[in-house]
Amino acid sequence: MVPKKYSKILFIFFMGLGMSLLMTLIITYINTGYDELYVSRFLKAWSVSLPVAMIATTLVAPIVEKFVDKITK
Repeated sequence: MVPKKYSKILFIFFMGLGMSLLMTLIITYINTGYDELYVSRFLKAWSVSLPVAMIATTLVAPIVEKFVDKITK
């Protein structure tokens, strides 16, 4: 089991991983269709989207957390 102090880092990792994976799969399919080169196009696109998602999650998550705290009781 992972110590609780790493929960925010794990959240960022898994959220970035899941979001970038799903979005890249879908957007690559929509833009280029499915053929024998789909997987290589997807992996190339995901190699860019994963770091971007990690950085975006790191920057946006605290802001969203504060906003949600303000609008909920």
